[in-house]
Amino acid sequence: MLRTVLVDDEINALEALEWKLNRYIDTVEIISKCNTAAAAIQRIEKEKPDLVFLDIEMPEMDGFTLLKRLSYRDFDLIFTTAHDEFALKAIKVSAIDYLLKPIDKDELITAINKVNTARKGNQLEDKLESLFTSLSTNKLDKINISADGKIYLLEKNDVVMLKSDKSYTTLFLESGKEILVSKTLKEVEKKFDYPEFFRVHNSYLINMNHVKEFLRSMGGELIMSNGMSASISRNKKAELLDRLL
Repeated sequence: MLRTVLVDDEINALEALEWKLNRYIDTVEIISKCNTAAAAIQRIEKEKPDLVFLDIEMPEMDGFTLLKRLSYRDFDLIFTTAHDEFALKAIKVSAIDYLLKPIDKDELITAINKVNTARKGNQLEDKLESLFTSLSTNKLDKINISADGKIYLLEKNDVVMLKSDKSYTTLFLESGKEILVSKTLKEVEKKFDYPEFFRVHNSYLINMNHVKEFLRSMGGELIMSNGMSASISRNKKAELLDRLL
């Protein structure tokens, strides 16, 4: 039996995968289901599974970052993803298996059969080295954002600013398009860990390359290239001026 850990931030996806494994596969024992990356790291290190199903796109850290943080990697790995382009080129190069969501029953059975056939010869460390090398070589510094049932792959300079609205965040693109993400700005901000982006206010994350004017009145305000304005927190003003001037 393959002692298996399922990792996906979407509860429905976890339950659907669990149901299909229980229904169609008799060589898998599900020992843990995790809907956060932090929980997955803890369970994988403790349980030392034979097989891990790992969602690529998760809010606090993606599947690739999770793998980098693991000290235990002696398991077979199957990635799951809702998008048919996101990072799949690198995954194919590494020879790690993957399944597209919604996961097809026959493809799931094929993937498990491949695992059973290749057990103890998987050399995951070598495959991960190939994966990470391919990701770093081919990455175009695009930012992946999940919204509207899609994964948007955005160039950094396409994003003018982000605005918070309680538990939602709106991305304003240079093209005029707006993308509404059902996550807080604090969660989405992790995707924008680049020098160009600066959190000027609790409600605003801006692309410094799109700043057109700085207004000293009203406590400080930025006018962006799309004509929108962003307020500046008092405790951010000095740092902002250092970066602007």
